Order: sequence, then structure tokens, then C-alpha cells
Amino acid sequence: MQIINTIGRRKTAIARVYVQPGKGDIKVNDRELKEYFLSEIHQTTVRQAFVAVKADGQYDVTVNVEGGGVKGQAEAVRLGIARALVQINVEHKPALRKDGLLTRDSRMVERKKPGRRKARRKFQFSKR
Repeated sequence: MQIINTIGRRKTAIARVYVQPGKGDIKVNDRELKEYFLSEIHQTTVRQAFVAVKADGQYDVTVNVEGGGVKGQAEAVRLGIARALVQINVEHKPALRKDGLLTRDSRMVERKKPGRRKARRKFQFSKR
């Protein structure tokens, strides 16, 4: 079987994911998963798609991820892995869809508006 190549995005993070049959190794930017994502929560997030289709430890994953923060990167990797699993076997799609792993979370940071302190926060009003 050849290498499956997909893209996952979240906020400003972009993850290029390469999945192939193997023994469960996950490398992110040429580092081990536990070395790149130090938090157990982010490691679990990355593995979530494999757990949903009961394929944990069956595929080797190589990821190039850039932009955003740690959480956005982890969720971008998760989306990329979920999309790759659907390409490998279409029967995985209902299980991944049910857990919401195939939906691209389109929420982005709202831009700062002129005359305001932040996107919506106004400057403090002083009557006197």
C-alpha cells in the first residue's frame, strides 16, 4: 500500500499528514509525538481518530505542521489523520463523522477593529 497524504487545518495551523501501514509510530516535525506534544491531552487529541476506528498501532504517521499554537496544531493533525483514514477505508467515515473528527473547525480569531481596544472590547468610558 502506498503513502496516503492529506492536509488538516485549524485556526492558523496547517498539518501535512502522511499515513502508511506500520506499527504505530507518530512523528511530528521529525520528532516523536511525546517529544513534540508534551501535554497528554494533545497526544490524546492526535490519536483520537485511530481510537474511533479501532486502528491504534496499525499505521505509521509522519506530520509536518506549522503555524498556530500547540492546541491548534494538535487539532489540525487530528483532522489530517481522520481524512487519511477515510481515504484508506471508506467504512471508517461514519464512525469518524459521529465523533465530529471530519468537520473542519472554521472558527478563527476575529480581527481587531479601529477605535476599539480589541475585536469587541471598547475603551473604558469616563463621564467626568
